[in-house]
Amino acid sequence: MSLLLEIPLLPLAGAVILSLVGPALGNRMSAMIGTASVGFAALVALYIAAGWMHQPHVLVQNLWTWVSLPEISVRFSLYLDPVSLLMILVITIISFLIHLFSTEYMAGETGYSRYFAYLNLFVAAMLLLVLAGDFAGLFIGWEGVGVCSYLLVGFWFSESANGAAAQKSFIVTRIADIAMLAGILLLSTQLGTLNIQDVLHANWPRERMLPDVAAALLLIGGLGKSAQIPLQTWLPDAMAGPTPVSALIHAATMVTAGVYLVVRLHPLFLLAPPVMAAIAIGGAATLLLAASAGLFQSDIKRILAYSTMSQIGYMFVALGVGAWSAAMFHLLTHAVFKALLFLSAGAVTMRLHHEQNIFAMGGLRTKLPAAFSGFLIGAASLAALPLVSAGFFSKDMILGALWGNENPMLWAAALTGALLTAIYSFRLIFTVFFGPVITMPSGRYGLRILLALGVLGVAALSIGWLETPGFLGGSHWLTGFLHLGGDTERLPVLIPLAGMAVPLIGVFIAWHLHRTGYWRAQRAETPLAQLLRSGCGFDALYRFTLVKPFLWLVAVLRHDPVDQLFSGLELAAIAAHRRLRATQTGELRRYATWIMAGAIATIAAVIFA
Repeated sequence: MSLLLEIPLLPLAGAVILSLVGPALGNRMSAMIGTASVGFAALVALYIAAGWMHQPHVLVQNLWTWVSLPEISVRFSLYLDPVSLLMILVITIISFLIHLFSTEYMAGETGYSRYFAYLNLFVAAMLLLVLAGDFAGLFIGWEGVGVCSYLLVGFWFSESANGAAAQKSFIVTRIADIAMLAGILLLSTQLGTLNIQDVLHANWPRERMLPDVAAALLLIGGLGKSAQIPLQTWLPDAMAGPTPVSALIHAATMVTAGVYLVVRLHPLFLLAPPVMAAIAIGGAATLLLAASAGLFQSDIKRILAYSTMSQIGYMFVALGVGAWSAAMFHLLTHAVFKALLFLSAGAVTMRLHHEQNIFAMGGLRTKLPAAFSGFLIGAASLAALPLVSAGFFSKDMILGALWGNENPMLWAAALTGALLTAIYSFRLIFTVFFGPVITMPSGRYGLRILLALGVLGVAALSIGWLETPGFLGGSHWLTGFLHLGGDTERLPVLIPLAGMAVPLIGVFIAWHLHRTGYWRAQRAETPLAQLLRSGCGFDALYRFTLVKPFLWLVAVLRHDPVDQLFSGLELAAIAAHRRLRATQTGELRRYATWIMAGAIATIAAVIFA
């Protein structure tokens, strides 16, 4: 049981060492410490998982008590069940591969040891988040990943655009976190505990609105971290960070936090049907908006960023109808293929002098076969190509759950999103890797990059078979392992057939448009293209309604009366100081006169009072 604490402590220790003495150790030792600390955490997680397979049981490790009052007790504890076990395996293994990739990708960059310190701290915070047994520990990990995202998105802070992107991601998610903190405080004051399991099994007060309000506040925090409407605007700009950072944020850490939060607290959300409906509708809207925006992006990383928003939208739709296992299954497959896609994108751009415009690329299929293979496997899984990709199995499970829960509109939205996803995924493949060579790549890959891409590629092809539909034998290993319940059985064979046909149609459309030269020719700025490229104008809307009025108010109140009051006190104190300083002449006669005057005034006051 004590090994549980080692999982977040190992990357945290790596972060501390690299922060204190990283530059003195040199780049090679910094990379070894950063990568090995996460690798050992992955080994510990695998050891615990192996023991779990022999004897499944919940592990609770109470470490210490922070606050002990008659009204409330705040403990620091770790809690391991099937959900958190799956999360720590995903986080540690994928983070290790991203660290391994980074050792070569970031070679020669200024701040090399600082990069690995931030990366280690990011992983430690996410591990604390998913292992926390109390809301206090969960919130510390929650804020930790937010701070680390700010540090990593703005890693190249010498460019003002990167600093602005980091500030945007930090501010937007902090706004959401205020609501989450309010929800935690509401639960603690009404139920008298911060222990997550005690909250979930509490006798709720008679006020029916309490679960609704608490679930809604916690959901807002989850929407911010997972970049769902209306708090999604930070994610595309977060591509300003190094590409492995994007892989870590999108695959193994930050954006999955909202999904994990809802799954962890699903008994609470079941008490709030309006919030569940909002989760499903918001997820459907996000997946359609992001998929539409992805069709019109030209930056290779922004395409993948919008795909992340869309795929997290699928998870939220599943959560909204109570398909907890389906959401977790898609979280698992998405983590694998999205890490593969981002690292493959990094493998492409590092050979093209960090060019990210897909229309400045072409014909790289034969020039970069390793990156092409990784991209093709990842795109096939993102598009949910039937039978050959992990994404097919998890997306099929979500589509089946939506149809089985009698939500035809949600099912239609998810199916439409699948069509759009296949189109923009293979638009990217055909534009970058087919056609004539536009930019000749330089350099070569090392073993570490090839190893990371190879492991993720194999996983993206095979991991979907953990949970298969009925017409393929109906293995339900993951569902049985998670013990979450709430999923529906598969319905008529027409439903999975539709899920199989739509991605293939999308690939055909993308190929046809590529063959006719449509993608490269139709880059003119039409109003619809501008709207969708901008993410449907959310940034402009927020800038007009929130940012500009706030900046105007700041300018108006720069010399507001409150400031003037304190400035007046300051000026009065300075003036009094100058006058009193003038009395310090060093002449004994003046001091004696003041003493005599003071004595006479004191005696007069006593007599006449």
